[in-house]
Amino acid sequence: MKHIFSKTIMVVATTGILIITGCDNTKKMSKQDKGVAVGSTSGAVIGGIIGNNVGKKSNTALGAIIGAVVGGVAGGVIGNKMDRQAEVIKSEIPGAEVTRVGEGINVTFSEKNPDGSKAGVYFDTEMFNINSNSKLALDKLTKIFNDYPETNILIEGHTDNAGASAYNETLSKNRANAVGSYLKAEGIASPRLTIKWYGELQPKIDNSSTANMAENRRVEFAITANDKMKEAAAKEAANN
Repeated sequence: MKHIFSKTIMVVATTGILIITGCDNTKKMSKQDKGVAVGSTSGAVIGGIIGNNVGKKSNTALGAIIGAVVGGVAGGVIGNKMDRQAEVIKSEIPGAEVTRVGEGINVTFSEKNPDGSKAGVYFDTEMFNINSNSKLALDKLTKIFNDYPETNILIEGHTDNAGASAYNETLSKNRANAVGSYLKAEGIASPRLTIKWYGELQPKIDNSSTANMAENRRVEFAITANDKMKEAAAKEAANN
């Protein structure tokens, strides 16, 4: 998926440049106006392509990020801030799968890393208490969230398809709430957090193997700009 987004952004950037350079009316545009034009076009194209890739799997974490897009020069300002936060998460929490999408960040903690080791945030079988290993990762994540306070955070719980659907929904609810409660207890303000759960309804990949099922048992975060960051970005864009 990371490669898809990288290629998408490259195509969008090229498209934006062609639109800007191919129209006589844009020759007189200021740098800021051109940035808005490219940003708006890029946002629309990225949204469409990501929407097509999300489609069948109804990935609500990515949907939340797409829905928070500002676009234009202000969107670029937000994107730069998210770039820095994403790099910190990657560096501080090796068990996190971090994907930069548009103006937000998607962070996924599956039960196991690709090398088979336990990921940063995981739960014992049929349990939803925060274990010692998960605390280590969540403590680091809490510090990063506090260092970057101008964001909203969506927490999602997901399971594989083993067992009854109703049971899986309840289990994912309990796990998502456990993560949310831990972050609140460690100082993350409640208004920043939205907690949702989907049981087995949104598999990351098909449940055709034990390894795949481990990837589907996961907690996802969608990190987006809050109103304060958006207002600051708009002012910065207006002054450039």
